[in-house]
Amino acid sequence: MTAVTPELGEVARSDAALRAFLHGLPGVDQVGAEQRAAMLGTRSIKTIAKAWALELAIRMVDLTTLEGADTPGKVRALCAKARRPDPGDASCPAVAAVCVYPAMVGVAAQHLRGSGVHVASVATAFPSGQAPLAVKLADTEAAVRDGADEIDMVINRGAFLSGRYLAVYDEIVAVRAACGGAHLKVILETGELATYDNVRRASWLAMLAGADFIKTSTGKVQPAATLPVTLVMLEAVRDFRAATGRVIGVKPAGGIRTAKDAIKYLVLVNETAGEDWLHPDRFRFGASTLLNDLLMQRSRMATGRYAGPDYFTLD
Repeated sequence: MTAVTPELGEVARSDAALRAFLHGLPGVDQVGAEQRAAMLGTRSIKTIAKAWALELAIRMVDLTTLEGADTPGKVRALCAKARRPDPGDASCPAVAAVCVYPAMVGVAAQHLRGSGVHVASVATAFPSGQAPLAVKLADTEAAVRDGADEIDMVINRGAFLSGRYLAVYDEIVAVRAACGGAHLKVILETGELATYDNVRRASWLAMLAGADFIKTSTGKVQPAATLPVTLVMLEAVRDFRAATGRVIGVKPAGGIRTAKDAIKYLVLVNETAGEDWLHPDRFRFGASTLLNDLLMQRSRMATGRYAGPDYFTLD
């Protein structure tokens, strides 16, 4: 197979060519990346800028439930919250998407129809990715058929870490085809990749294969999303656009629980990839509990006091 970007057309013709390209990417300065992320994490924003950031962060949330005990009733309640996060304030924006297992896509699609909130579904044997390709493709096709317009797939980390890059590439290409018109988010599971260099290589590999978004984590492995890892991924999408003209989104997921955390990520986005990525089409938060704190902080800025802990529904 050839790469999807003409400018890099020869990269994925063979395992050797792909390996040479990925290992030829500039190495990540671990100390520098961690220091820069820590420095940007100390930035603070005030008043009008903070209110704008809270609204934007709400619009960027992929409200997620990925538990074995999920029920149609829980998904319906989550969809209602996604459409109207603050029942007492009609001006509060809706979230970007609701993310569920494929078995719950039909329920979510029914309750989000016409709302503008996307239906996202994890697929490809989430979270391990350990299944035959035919099963992964069937998983993806079923989710899209039932109404998912975004698919979050997991890469085969075993293949990636053993250097079988073309196998990972070909699998992403196949899932991309199975998505049809749905957007594809490729989960790198950065907590298992061990090094920032591997995060950069996996980011480029996923983008070359046709990802619309690259995503840090399943949320089932620790560490999940971190500022330094997200910095490396933002640098990758920035450099990929410079090389190809294609714009790829980034989605940190797992462990982002407070408005303060979310604002740190927005500062990181602005200072690394630029203002173009400060949009739900280009940056998302994968989260289950983050939304409540965003809503509490938004309410405090509007009223001057915090809402009670039971004011917003618990997810």
